[in-house]
Amino acid sequence: MKYVLIFLLSLFILGCSGNDELPDIAADTGERQMYEEAQRYMRTKNFDLSVRSLEMLESRYPFGKYAEQAQLELIYAHYGAYEHEAAVEAADRFIRLHPQHPSVDYAYYMKGLAAYTSGQDILSRFLPTDETLRDTNHAKEAFAEFAQLISRFPDSPFAADAKARMVHLRNLLARQEINVANYYFRRGAYLAAANRGRYVVENFQRTPAVSDGLAVMAQGYILLGLDDLAQDAIDVLALNYPSHPSLDDEGNYRSVYTLDGLQRSWINKATFGLFDPPRPPQFNNRPKI
Repeated sequence: MKYVLIFLLSLFILGCSGNDELPDIAADTGERQMYEEAQRYMRTKNFDLSVRSLEMLESRYPFGKYAEQAQLELIYAHYGAYEHEAAVEAADRFIRLHPQHPSVDYAYYMKGLAAYTSGQDILSRFLPTDETLRDTNHAKEAFAEFAQLISRFPDSPFAADAKARMVHLRNLLARQEINVANYYFRRGAYLAAANRGRYVVENFQRTPAVSDGLAVMAQGYILLGLDDLAQDAIDVLALNYPSHPSLDDEGNYRSVYTLDGLQRSWINKATFGLFDPPRPPQFNNRPKI
């Protein structure tokens, strides 16, 4: 794994060291020629040069035949160059200047895509990462942008994909709540963990995280000594998700944690807690979304 990281970082550094320069464009270069050159950069996925070409086109011909199209395509050029915030700004600008444009729904759609991917770092482009551990703000922003697209343009060709992405984002947000509950378990904040589980059950119905939300509630209430509330959560879990990993074959909840503390191995005891610390209750057992 170490060598893979070194290799990828080397590729990134080499890519950054390459200085793609925009060829000099004569002052009398026509608008169409400049637009076609920008299109060529887009086709070859040279998005950095595409951005600069489109910006130069708009600067030289702000009221020309291709000005509006250049503004629209600049959104994707920024997105392709991983300039996500710039893509959002370009989309906002296009929507503000051309609210009645026949392709304005595309600008709303790209705002959603750019808002979501703006939370990714450099390595996440190349390496698989757990999306549920990322900051929730970008996912919430993307969800809101896609919802706005569907509300304003229900018949848009981008509506179906936006709906699918909203389902994905909702699953991510639910799973992130379970991750927060796991953090609270590690901190010994059992009531806060149980409340997170309840929040998932009440606000993220029909997501894969609901069963884990019930298990979180059961575990939290058990650790708090609230046996009746724990049993209520277990009953609902066993009725609706009988194959959940926290249940045995008879539907009984398998809790190995008590208020007296987590189970400790002999290594942990022999080293006075320095090694092999006990693992707190966790419920990250859903398949990756």
